[in-house]
Amino acid sequence: MPPTITLEETKFQQEVNLGRVLLVEDEELIRETITFALMEEGYEVIVAEDGRKGLELVGKSPSRDLLSSDGLQFDLIILDLMLPYVNGLDLCRLVRHEGNSIPILMLSAKGTETDRVVGLEVGADDYLTKPFGMRELIARCRALLRRHRHSQLQTPDSALRFHDIVLYPQECRVTVRGEEINLSPKEFRILELFMSHPRRVWSRDQLIERIWGPDFMGDSKTVDVHIRWLREKLELDPSRPEYLLTVRGFGYRFG
Repeated sequence: MPPTITLEETKFQQEVNLGRVLLVEDEELIRETITFALMEEGYEVIVAEDGRKGLELVGKSPSRDLLSSDGLQFDLIILDLMLPYVNGLDLCRLVRHEGNSIPILMLSAKGTETDRVVGLEVGADDYLTKPFGMRELIARCRALLRRHRHSQLQTPDSALRFHDIVLYPQECRVTVRGEEINLSPKEFRILELFMSHPRRVWSRDQLIERIWGPDFMGDSKTVDVHIRWLREKLELDPSRPEYLLTVRGFGYRFG
């Protein structure tokens, strides 16, 4: 039985700190078990027992990754779906709306395909169904952090242009028909990959390998979700795309 942890005693630091995790979970036993497992691995953990407290710990600065209200930077959020006051979907949606790219692992007792897709659509990077093993949760945390840190090191140096779309890799900026658009980090990387290889067909598995990395353990439908989001931002008529095209039986291509 892991030690009892109160909200006032939620910040832990070990000699080897692999990252700071914000855990938002209302079930005490699950919260304490996850906290204990993460601490054993070398993570620092800050916990909230409901969505309202989670919001209090979330800073909304679009120029930085997620910040707690006392200025501490988080590297990962583990977020329960069903929370008191503010549910996990709304909290996740708010984080993404503010432009924060921090990895989010969503936890839920609901394991249907629809529930997983909804979680991914609002911006979660991965989805884990209860009950789950601590080894799997730790593995997913490691994979999410590894992919996120790797993506931050990508620094291509020349603008990419295709008709009226211009992508500036160093500035993480995209303009469409002369207007700047807001893309999530995953959307930006997908578009950058497509524009770097116009007319090449990419399968879902290839896109997951290149964008999410070989350690990705989520649903491949997340690719379709991100493609739909990109079409809504790039296309004049997303139902009749001119840029992001579906090649039936194979995957997607750009142009």
